Amino acid sequence: MNAPPIRRLCVTLFSLMALASPVRAEPARYELDPNHITVAFMVDHLGYAKVLGMFRAARGSYSFDEATATLSNLRVEVDTQSVFSNYGRRDQHLKSADFLNASEFPRMVFTASSAKRTGDRTFEIPGQLELLGKPQPLTLTATWNKSGPSPIDRVYTMGVSARGSFKRSSYGMNYGVSNEWVGDEIPLIIEFEAQRK
Repeated sequence: MNAPPIRRLCVTLFSLMALASPVRAEPARYELDPNHITVAFMVDHLGYAKVLGMFRAARGSYSFDEATATLSNLRVEVDTQSVFSNYGRRDQHLKSADFLNASEFPRMVFTASSAKRTGDRTFEIPGQLELLGKPQPLTLTATWNKSGPSPIDRVYTMGVSARGSFKRSSYGMNYGVSNEWVGDEIPLIIEFEAQRK
């Protein structure tokens, strides 16, 4: 039995409205893969050379809309106790109150609510780095390297390279600054893969 004309008209109108409505992209949630993240730093030592160090434990998440390249709700937590510079005595000093004071402040945290797109796959991410309990502004420059199903496990994965720097003295970390034994400016090197949830 045929549907009444008014019903057919309503169905047709609703179908046309659905087709005419713009498709709204939704941001996806990503979690940093703890097995594929590097948070590293460089520190000048007495002017002779720079020491390369890293943190062995970090975690984080963010939301990202690929259609509009919109970032939101970024949070990265780094375990300060995990600092490693390939020299045990130096690592213990870095964990002490002269530097990271890791027993009292076991985490440093970077947060950002948005990003500014500067190119096809490049961004500036203005945020806050909380270190030694003090939040200070920090801007990262980031490159969105690649997104897609991983050929290993088919999990949708996003890869990012980010860079930034800060003065440790702005957090009250003043050891070796005045006599220039240890550099004040700390470049950051961040590489990670994140999995879409």
